[in-house]
Amino acid sequence: MSEVLLPAIWFFLWGLLWAIYFALDGFDLGAGILAGLARRDDEQLLLIRSLGPIWDGNEVWVITAGGVTFAAFPKLYATMFSSLYLPLILILLGLVLRAVAIEFYNLDDAPGWKRLWAGVLAGASLMVALLFGVAFGNIFQGLPLDAEGFKGNLLTLLNPYGLLTGLLFVVAFLYNGAAWLAHKARDEEHRQRGLALAQRLWPWFFGVAGLFLIATPFATRLVENYLAAPVLFLIPLAAVGLILWSFAQVRRGQPTAALLSGSLTVLLTVMAAVVGLYPNMFPSSIDPAYSVTAFNAASSPYTLRLMLLVAAIFLPLVLVYQAWAYKLFGRSRSGVEVGY
Repeated sequence: MSEVLLPAIWFFLWGLLWAIYFALDGFDLGAGILAGLARRDDEQLLLIRSLGPIWDGNEVWVITAGGVTFAAFPKLYATMFSSLYLPLILILLGLVLRAVAIEFYNLDDAPGWKRLWAGVLAGASLMVALLFGVAFGNIFQGLPLDAEGFKGNLLTLLNPYGLLTGLLFVVAFLYNGAAWLAHKARDEEHRQRGLALAQRLWPWFFGVAGLFLIATPFATRLVENYLAAPVLFLIPLAAVGLILWSFAQVRRGQPTAALLSGSLTVLLTVMAAVVGLYPNMFPSSIDPAYSVTAFNAASSPYTLRLMLLVAAIFLPLVLVYQAWAYKLFGRSRSGVEVGY
């Protein structure tokens, strides 16, 4: 396999792994935020217990994406943790607090205890969703990189486009979290409450997504690849179609289809941005010559070939296992949630 093709393959695998992570962990981040906002104890309990069997499996994908970054693109990994050190540390703290909150919530039945850990879960989930969005928004538009590295600070990252992308992540995850609530409903009342919440959140999801699409050609260079190969516009068009289809399923009272199509919307939106980035991984806003690309950041061809073999064997196994886990901890035939 050529030395040009291998980095290209791993570039798109890298993007796909991040897209899968946001599609899967997105709805449980949204559910975590909603759990802290829930006014009813039974709704809060349903949301948090529904996350118990699946949240750690979803986070396997962020570990995998991080591992691929380290092994396939070591220069990117080094640049990422020097450029985005503080937001990445905050994201890590949020992921830790989220795990602690889910486990500690069930250790005591005192109302104050449960409210405390539901609040921690909501705050940590919101922080993770927002900061991941801000980080990727800055990657999409380019970072101030020169020969010495990153020229900026946390405030540099909190720019309008970065914050808009962060808001998009939050509202998309909240919408999918509401669909997850309806999907996991124990009874018709909870199902209808989840669907009603998804209906209220959908205009925000669609509206922020529309602003993101309008702003992207002005704030980034992502459209250049699309103008060079117009057939690629099918990817963002498919994402728009899925978001409309998801709302149609909410209106029809089909939460599972709404959740699936909403999660696929997130996946395709991230992949659309990744396609626009190629071959850049960390584009420089100072000078394109300082950009980190799939070619100047890649490991040796031997490493990439070996990793491709490992990925071909183990990624399908992970997908099969996760599908089995979702089936095992899905709803029973009576509509009652199976969890712990």
